[in-house]
Amino acid sequence: MLLNPFFCRLVAVAVLGLAPGWSLAQKAARAPKPALPPAIAKALVRAQVPLDAVTLLVVDATSVQPPRLNHRSAVPMNPASVMKLVTTYAALDVLGPTYTWNTRVLMDGQVSDGILHGNLVVRGGGDPKMVVERLQALLGQVQASGVKVIRGDIVLDRSAFQVPLTDAGEFDGEPLRPYNARPDALLINFKSLVFRFTPDPLNHRALVQTEPPMAGLMVDESVPMIRVARCGDWRSELRASVENPNRIQFAGTYSSACGERVWPTAYAEPDTFAARAIEGSWRALGGLLTGSVRDTSAGELAVLRARGTLSGEKAPLRLDAPSLPLREIVRDVNKFSNNVMAQHLFLTLGRNAQPGDNPQGTPEAGRAALAAWWKKVLPRQDAPVMDNGSGLSRIERISAVSLAAMLQSAAQSRVAQDLLDSLPVAGVDATMRERAKPVTGQAFMKTGSLRDVTAVAGYANGVSGARYIVVGMVNHPNAGAARPALDALIQWAVQER
Repeated sequence: MLLNPFFCRLVAVAVLGLAPGWSLAQKAARAPKPALPPAIAKALVRAQVPLDAVTLLVVDATSVQPPRLNHRSAVPMNPASVMKLVTTYAALDVLGPTYTWNTRVLMDGQVSDGILHGNLVVRGGGDPKMVVERLQALLGQVQASGVKVIRGDIVLDRSAFQVPLTDAGEFDGEPLRPYNARPDALLINFKSLVFRFTPDPLNHRALVQTEPPMAGLMVDESVPMIRVARCGDWRSELRASVENPNRIQFAGTYSSACGERVWPTAYAEPDTFAARAIEGSWRALGGLLTGSVRDTSAGELAVLRARGTLSGEKAPLRLDAPSLPLREIVRDVNKFSNNVMAQHLFLTLGRNAQPGDNPQGTPEAGRAALAAWWKKVLPRQDAPVMDNGSGLSRIERISAVSLAAMLQSAAQSRVAQDLLDSLPVAGVDATMRERAKPVTGQAFMKTGSLRDVTAVAGYANGVSGARYIVVGMVNHPNAGAARPALDALIQWAVQER
């Protein structure tokens, strides 16, 4: 729906639309550098952000004309989550919009009278969005096949990704923030618990429901409710204790004015999340388990592979659960800036590039795969400095001119519509719902925000009929206060003739 007027002028234009040997960086460097538009300059002054902490670029999407606005566009900057544009375009281009990840369940044993005499093997394939509903549907299929009791273990194969163990709070000291979840080949529910608080006024309490059900975790079933006129800082008022992986308590109160609320939070022991969630869901569905839920060892995997169990060739039962297609995953990544999903795309690019029958996705392989892709697609532009592909990093860097050249390439690619559909729309949805409202519906922008970083990049429809690529990045301790300047940049790109 958004593509037809937006990209029709790009059909006959080369990727950079420039004379041979010229790059967008060269053209931007030779373009005159006028003073910043007054609205942008004033917003930066109000934010107390100096001009040498900012990079701005507005260029025609065909790149036939010199940049309309060019300020320090060749300087590499930390883009925060705007870096997800690089990862998602690369994934769409390399893997294809219909690519899916697969979670496989296999039986390593014999079944009789509803009992599996042996182990149930769950192989993670890196699905970025295996939410609790899909997990329980998969386990429900196992039970529907006739297995109600497992006389053995549930064995988890998470070997598709090899990610170094790190402290969940390493990045910003907030280990229980869902955005800090680490990648996992068997990622369940983003390793997050979801509490739902439902008022029960007759009994002066709020009922607490928890998803997914977690084996070995006790959660208070209710919290006292007080009658107040307005809902305040309800999370703080709960006085939740969530640091114990075996017990979650609420020592405070819940306000009646809050109605029903949902609170997602990371789990205190993320490495055991998959095991607890799978066992809890299996039992919640009525299944029995005599053993435990545990990770496989390398030796056990080798034996299962040699026996033909992992491929399903010699397993009594094999169930496959494909993920949502990549184009839908990319929408979640860009519209809602989901870090762990972006990192799964990054690791999958690395895994996809590995030879052999048992490739692994690693950060090193992801960086190498993305570097090779960039060199092929944008050989004349400086490559970005990649870390994990999500922008949740202090070391990732890209220049505005390189990012703009990539967006030009994307606009002329076979995946142009899929990338465009994934971008938040100004004044309409996702991270742009409350931003750039004077140009509602006319700009499609990925946003980025970290401590000391704010950024935007994407496409804008000008009132003149031209289409523009807009990039703005601020790296400064007052970056958060400079967000209005980037909104003014978007508005100027749309409204100025």
